[in-house]
Amino acid sequence: MSEDTSDTDVETIEAETLKEQIDAGEDVTILDVRAEDEFDEWHIEGDSVEIANVPYYGLVDGLDEEDLERIPEGDPLVVLCAKGGSSELIAEMLVEEGRDAVSLAEGMNGWATIYEYEEVETDGDALVAQYQRPSSGCLGYLVVSGDEAAIIDPLRAFTDTYLEDAEELGADLKYAIDTHIHADHISGVRALAEEGVEGVIPAASVERGVTYADEVTNAEDGDVFEVGDTEIETVYTPGHTSGMTSYLVDGELLATGDGLFIESVARPDLEEGDEGAPDAAKQLYESLQERVLTLDDDVLIGGAHFSDSAEPAEDGTYTAPIGELTETMDALTVDEDEFVDIVLADMPPRPANYVDIIETNLGQQEADDEEAFELELGPNNCAASQDALTSDD
Repeated sequence: MSEDTSDTDVETIEAETLKEQIDAGEDVTILDVRAEDEFDEWHIEGDSVEIANVPYYGLVDGLDEEDLERIPEGDPLVVLCAKGGSSELIAEMLVEEGRDAVSLAEGMNGWATIYEYEEVETDGDALVAQYQRPSSGCLGYLVVSGDEAAIIDPLRAFTDTYLEDAEELGADLKYAIDTHIHADHISGVRALAEEGVEGVIPAASVERGVTYADEVTNAEDGDVFEVGDTEIETVYTPGHTSGMTSYLVDGELLATGDGLFIESVARPDLEEGDEGAPDAAKQLYESLQERVLTLDDDVLIGGAHFSDSAEPAEDGTYTAPIGELTETMDALTVDEDEFVDIVLADMPPRPANYVDIIETNLGQQEADDEEAFELELGPNNCAASQDALTSDD
């Protein structure tokens, strides 16, 4: 990047503020100056968002009339890059040209630090909250009963958040539970275990080569974890991975990990590749039909991810009752052969860095906090393509 000698003062906007504007339906105009491939992989979206991608390398030497015509007008125009440096320079150049421009603080890295807390409306006695990471669609679940708490599918980047939130709710974090060996983010189970929390991973995932299995609890199908007066029951639901496990919270919400989402089902190829995907898809079908859809229709499904097409419930969470999903998702009502065909058709690209992320979560390689954060940037892509999964009705 060329040296910045400008005296122009450029304002910045925090990621949380931008997210609030988008959530409120305010018109937001964004100039994303990252490279085209980075933009195509993941970018900020929203019903009220107008966004244009004009790469930084074509603008850094100066803005001509053609450049200015490609750049949308904003009130203000939010300029963003990966980490905030390049966008600040381009925003300065635009301000000097008379444009109303601001720079997104810390760029898409800042966007990835947003982690929102929404309480799930249930009829149970426990408080159940859903954590939402809009940059990647990752979801986690905090369960609080009395003075005890558990977190399901924690992210390492937000270790302190879970501990602080539990404390604010008058509880000690007792369990940190993973549904499976994740391929899209670095798990927080081991980081929380270092803080004195009991780590829990599915026993069925250990044979994949988990190096720290003796340091955490290995959950078998049917095991029950008590949190205050609430029970969290282990429900083995393989398919997405061989160790994929769901957890039934207070009989009210099934945390399904990457097995079932409110708008899609799991992709079956991340563990065994394309060759093993058909058998994994059959296993997923059995899990859904025999272990998940046999629960009461009013049990809420809460997956570990949501996509841009997912519609939140009235309480703001990405949850839906089983009965509603069986009415709207075609893949849940077809026979096994058709299910496999649907799931294997047109699968999206595999998550970025998924091999390194899996090996880190297995404990087979190390990543410091900064490396872990960089590895998991971008979309999760852990679901099958939803184009053929849901009904238009």
